[in-house]
Amino acid sequence: NDYLTETQIRKLRGIWDLRFEFEYPVTVLAGPNGSGKSTVLFACACAYREPNQSPRKLTPGKLFPNFVTKQQDVSSDARQLSEITFHYIHDNNRFPMSWKRGRNWNRSFTGGTGKTQPERHVYLRTLANLTNPSEVRSILQLSRKDVATESLSPELLRFAHRVLAWRYRNLEVISGRTSDLMFAELEGMGNTRYSEFHMSSGERSMLRISKEISQLENALVLIDEIDTGLHPYTQQLAMLELQRCALRQRLQVIVASHSPVVLDCVPPEARIFLDRDDATGQVRRAPQLRDIFQKALYGQSREQLSVLCEDAVAEGLIRGVLDVLNVEMELRHEDIVVGRDTGSGEFPGHVRTLAKFHKLADFVLVLDGDAREMEAPLTAIAERHGNALHLLFLPGDGPPEEWIWGRLRKRQSEYAPKLGLAADDLGTLMQDYERLVEGTVQKRDASKTALGSMADRLDRTVPDIARIVGHAEAARNAIPGFLDELRYRINSWRRL
Repeated sequence: NDYLTETQIRKLRGIWDLRFEFEYPVTVLAGPNGSGKSTVLFACACAYREPNQSPRKLTPGKLFPNFVTKQQDVSSDARQLSEITFHYIHDNNRFPMSWKRGRNWNRSFTGGTGKTQPERHVYLRTLANLTNPSEVRSILQLSRKDVATESLSPELLRFAHRVLAWRYRNLEVISGRTSDLMFAELEGMGNTRYSEFHMSSGERSMLRISKEISQLENALVLIDEIDTGLHPYTQQLAMLELQRCALRQRLQVIVASHSPVVLDCVPPEARIFLDRDDATGQVRRAPQLRDIFQKALYGQSREQLSVLCEDAVAEGLIRGVLDVLNVEMELRHEDIVVGRDTGSGEFPGHVRTLAKFHKLADFVLVLDGDAREMEAPLTAIAERHGNALHLLFLPGDGPPEEWIWGRLRKRQSEYAPKLGLAADDLGTLMQDYERLVEGTVQKRDASKTALGSMADRLDRTVPDIARIVGHAEAARNAIPGFLDELRYRINSWRRL
């Protein structure tokens, strides 16, 4: 009955106009430092009015304060006409609400009067490691005051016991008016208790989260830097338990993270990637990263060379060439990752992203032979970021299917047995399909159509045939330009 389906942020902390749809119970925000992840979390925290909370804690005025002074020689924050719009499902109704900042922040509703901000528990946790001197001083003052002591029930430790590697006999919380301190006692350690001052940051954060969300029902849970201080395996367990809690307790969870492990714990539609434009400084929604980029940008391919091409046919051709180079250069199959399904028009964005993260040295970008005019603009983008571009072109001056068809035509006797045919049968088959497509498609698409039809007839795929041709031509060194360039790029990468 309660779900935040969409948030739109305008003119706030470098976010000019961004909209986020939440399609999954647990969403992960990712992006480099300064890309606006915390801004999105704080904005979402303003979506609901918390039950029985007075004064209101989570409002834009409190979470996005401005420093303003009348003194002309003292810096002030610029006052922008900011807006945060939410779309809800609440009590089986769908409606929007906006926070708008003029002189102050005010709520407004669209399409009717008498509406109020929906109520729902909101849990917002930001990174805290008990290193801030003022926080430490505030907690230490508890020893001089009358405090209340509470032992946590087993239900409140359920999350921690499923995530952390040890079990707790008891967990106590000593509370004052404005602060509290946890003491833990592990099973098998007698009566030894230790406070949060002696916990690792990961243990402390998991115990705090366990204590604070284990009994939440129908709440919005927002956690910044969920991976901080956690071993990768513990990150997996924490994300699994968050998803269990989301379903069991009707929670909607949004976390921010830099961890590839955390990203891989949710499906692609639950990942939101952010980036900040170098020229304007504005935050933008980055496109859904393909696996090859996610692995490179989030630390999963430090010992792998990534080859990015346009489509499955190009990939098949490249894999055929690599079948030869892997043996020649004593490479393992997993040393080189090939990614695809990206048109040539997307390459400027790819180059910009990889150069910004200084990852171009780990990538070889391969375009079809008919895209050579893109070399100069792509090189210029890389140089603006101080990077060298490793750009290769597939053989031929047209689409790869045209070159493959030409190789098959030229060496019918060699390729026929590889395709399960007699030499004369391959020649006849190719002639039949050439006549079939003649005059029915544009000239540049004729080979593509004929090759696709012939592959269907042979119960194969075009990428399969491309791989066979790539391997055979590389083995006889019949594509020296592309083969030598790829060999050189691989050797350059191995020397890094």
